[in-house]
Amino acid sequence: MQNNTYNPDVLSCLANLSNDEVFTPPALANQMLDLLPNELWSNPDAKFLDPCCKSGVFLREIAKRLIIGLKSKFPDLQERLNHIYTNQLYGIAITEMTALLSRRSVYCSKTANGKYSVCDAFKDTSGNIVFQRTEHTWVNGRCQYCGASQSEYDRDESLETHAYQFIHADEVFNMKFDVIIGNPPYQLSDGGAQASAKPLYHLFVDQAKKLEPRYLTMIIPARFFTGGKGLDDFRSSMIHDKQISVLHDFADSAECFSGVDIKGGVCFFLWEFGKDTMCDIYRHDYNGITHSKRYLVEPDDDIFIRCNQLISIKNKVQKFKEPSFMDIVSPLKPYGLRGDFFNNQKKYGLPPISDKPIPNGFTIIGLDNLRRSVRYIPKDYPLPQTNMLKSYKIFITRNYGCGEIGEVPATPVLATPGQLCTETFIQIGPFDTEQEMQNAYSYLATKFFRCLVGIRKQDQGATRSVYKYVPMQDFTESWNDEKLYKKYGLTKKEIEFIETNIKPME
Repeated sequence: MQNNTYNPDVLSCLANLSNDEVFTPPALANQMLDLLPNELWSNPDAKFLDPCCKSGVFLREIAKRLIIGLKSKFPDLQERLNHIYTNQLYGIAITEMTALLSRRSVYCSKTANGKYSVCDAFKDTSGNIVFQRTEHTWVNGRCQYCGASQSEYDRDESLETHAYQFIHADEVFNMKFDVIIGNPPYQLSDGGAQASAKPLYHLFVDQAKKLEPRYLTMIIPARFFTGGKGLDDFRSSMIHDKQISVLHDFADSAECFSGVDIKGGVCFFLWEFGKDTMCDIYRHDYNGITHSKRYLVEPDDDIFIRCNQLISIKNKVQKFKEPSFMDIVSPLKPYGLRGDFFNNQKKYGLPPISDKPIPNGFTIIGLDNLRRSVRYIPKDYPLPQTNMLKSYKIFITRNYGCGEIGEVPATPVLATPGQLCTETFIQIGPFDTEQEMQNAYSYLATKFFRCLVGIRKQDQGATRSVYKYVPMQDFTESWNDEKLYKKYGLTKKEIEFIETNIKPME
């Protein structure tokens, strides 16, 4: 009788801790391990570290490979297991719970020296998977190592500090590692408004590089390619680092982590100490997998451009040396009004506003309960900023989509003199005439325009900087895609890329 019992891998069934700390599926862990040279699996001296253990999946899958690869060197299975677990595999857990989970996955016992442990050479309960509660070091209200807010994380001992040992302490194992591999925590609430968070993953990458392993591979959010809070130095170091030999870039995080939406996608990479090479780049999106071999940064650039076709289009545009459209895009809060202004005038020390028109007054466009709404104020209202109130301009939402190429923003507002907006929008303009505003809108609506925006837009954010590669045009005339394709000499292949990947604006 055939046994059709299905025994799933428990590590592929775990619910994620949060969108910031996600468990790595075994299949994904093995994709990352496949980047490493095969000779490692038959090397009894190779040492492996996961500095951010959650489920122990990386160490478990490494153990499987070593058990096969070292068979000829250690014919006795128990001797082989003891050697692998005591001399080759090391982990630093991110919490006490994940330490127990990792030991259970790797040693088949929640204690390394337990009765059912596959290794009988450990003398203590932790083995080589350690967790030690670490405290933040506060300086002026912030942790000097990770930037955590003291008001948020100066806690009693019953709560997690999220002061991760790998980035807060001196070297834990005090040894040289051949491989550092992991899936670090992605971010930490920084105590700001509206669930504001500070990235953390770059600190794990930087710390791992300092240890100078032969190989480093981690899976992290991809938003650092063009943006991210406090990631400018990290982005520069990564895209100029010729030791990164392989990069897998996923536009949709769900391809790696089922049910998890990480805006801007994720990536994993292989960093090889001392190497100087072009990078093998694998782009994973709805078109399948495309491969290219190039450096991560173009000459005189400051970001990683994800698609090859976008590089050639950008280069053709930049040969014209035109001013950037970014020059007429406002910073955040073009009139000094926060996104919650409609419901919180008192909070900002401002008088009440009206939901009915006021003769000779001004109109404010913003959000009320996540719906686009208008409010009204008298002409003498004490606005924080009043410049450009008398001009024509375009208001465009500063957050939309998730960072996929070709996204369409919510319908922009063609604003007349006397209209202003909250920080829900950024402003394009000003324009002297209504016709110039209409012509600018015709340009904004083209696929060409949004293709160039998509180079720098990697998540939902569409602030001023995403317009950097968009060239300025003469707005005494109207624009369409055919006119722009001809002006910049785009090839049939480049036009086809834009027409296929950029959604039309209605």
